[in-house]
Amino acid sequence: MQLNSEIRKIPIAIPCMGEEEWQATREPIMKGWLTQGPKVKEFEENFAKLHHVKRALATTSCTTALHLALAAMDIGPGDEVLVPAFTWVATANVVRYCHATPVLVDVDRTTFNIDPAKVSAAVTPRTKAIIAVHLFGLCADMDALNDVTSGKIPLIEDAACAAGAMYRGRMAGTLGKAGCFSFHPRKSVTTGEGGMVTTDDDDFADKMDKLRNHGASISEEQRHRGPQPYLLPEFNLLGFNYRMTDLQGAVGIVQLRKLEGFIKERSKWAAFYQRELADVAWLKTPTPPADGRHGWQAYVCWVDPGRAPHPRNEIMKQLLEQGISTRPGTHAVHMLGLYRDGYGIHPDDFPGARDCDQNTMAIPLHNAMTEEDYHYVVRILKSIH
Repeated sequence: MQLNSEIRKIPIAIPCMGEEEWQATREPIMKGWLTQGPKVKEFEENFAKLHHVKRALATTSCTTALHLALAAMDIGPGDEVLVPAFTWVATANVVRYCHATPVLVDVDRTTFNIDPAKVSAAVTPRTKAIIAVHLFGLCADMDALNDVTSGKIPLIEDAACAAGAMYRGRMAGTLGKAGCFSFHPRKSVTTGEGGMVTTDDDDFADKMDKLRNHGASISEEQRHRGPQPYLLPEFNLLGFNYRMTDLQGAVGIVQLRKLEGFIKERSKWAAFYQRELADVAWLKTPTPPADGRHGWQAYVCWVDPGRAPHPRNEIMKQLLEQGISTRPGTHAVHMLGLYRDGYGIHPDDFPGARDCDQNTMAIPLHNAMTEEDYHYVVRILKSIH
């Protein structure tokens, strides 16, 4: 492959932020309320309204949102939680934080999401929940998961990649007992780090609200603005410090207003990729759902090992040499040392996740890209032989 004479530099992702986000942080800084407070509350209310859910609680990350949800369900030693074998490691780790057992389930090679057909065999009397990951912004088949379990096992949505995504007319975050979102810089909207957990169950939300604040009976904002701010709250739960700062909340308010525009723009260029790369025989592009909306947190393709001119990693290396950053889609949890060695798992035990681990490739798709960037990516991909 010859080097291109006009090499561009296109990162895999850049957060789309600017003056408005910068100015939004002035109010909490000038007023001195930096921890969880009025800006976080406004961000939560706006997020809940946009996603058509009753309650939304901001956290320090999607990982802590998932942990909160499991902890509020009293999941603990002896319990099992089903987790897809192809996902970011945090999805499995949070089960272990509760001293429960993550039970891996293989994934569909087309959607990259948990395979409902494999769920039934993994369910035991100790199964207390299923974490359904909406990987890369595509909602998992929640109806099929409910059908397999007859609706008797709670579904927790790992919607880290799925802010604004839809499934059969419903928003991600409303499809299970709780939905957990990420605001990491690689996500569509970001607060740097940060997360959100959504639910339509008020009692469940109240318990998570207490757990994220050390188990306190009331929030710091309620205490400081109440008639007796000098008194400490009661603590009846063993909780955590998973509170978002008001600086992040202020940024999140601004970012959330842009989410619909971000997804619309990403959808446009996802369609461009699908159309323009259709004749690249060794590359299979993702297909948007016919009955929902993809969140397009990432544009993850399948590099066909039987047709590709080079191994996937070599193709990624060549693209980097041309200024195009790529990444594997994510990793197969069962192939990571912590789980491979700790649970005695072989790569072939979950062949779908194994193949996704080795053959997926994310190419740049984000709101800081230009039209010329997209055309350049297509041109370089087509030049690989």
